[in-house]
Amino acid sequence: MLDALLIITLTICLVTDIRRKKIYNVILMPALIAGFAINIYNLGLTGLIFSIKGFFVGLIFLLLPFIWGGIGAGDVKLLATIGAIKGPEFVFYAFLGAGLTGGIIAVIILLFQKRLFSTLRDLWKGIIVLFATKFKVANFGSKNANNMFPYGIAITLGALSAYFVG
Repeated sequence: MLDALLIITLTICLVTDIRRKKIYNVILMPALIAGFAINIYNLGLTGLIFSIKGFFVGLIFLLLPFIWGGIGAGDVKLLATIGAIKGPEFVFYAFLGAGLTGGIIAVIILLFQKRLFSTLRDLWKGIIVLFATKFKVANFGSKNANNMFPYGIAITLGALSAYFVG
């Protein structure tokens, strides 16, 4: 039951994120509630604690990237919902998979845009500035939202890889 809930939630969120660059609460809230309910039904109080831990682990992993403007709130809520459904260990592996697939997608996009080397050069300059100023200079906000891709793709691929790898 939890596996079906996960796959359905991921599929719907993937489609809406690709088409509209939005992950909707109207999808996430019922999935979140169902994840809690199923875990409580299956495991009682242990299931509740399992879902709460998973929710907060998923939430915490993407909170800073959201605060810095790198991802949207829907991405954070999606990972938290995945955690509530499948628990803290699963969401940890889904997060790692999302980071890996997100990095690969970003490199592919930059290659097609012929901007990979200039982006790496700018990143290196930014790292040098951060160290030279002892991390007092930090501007992580995105100047160009058109360069961003729907991170729900990476989250979905990360969660599916965690699911199938086991």
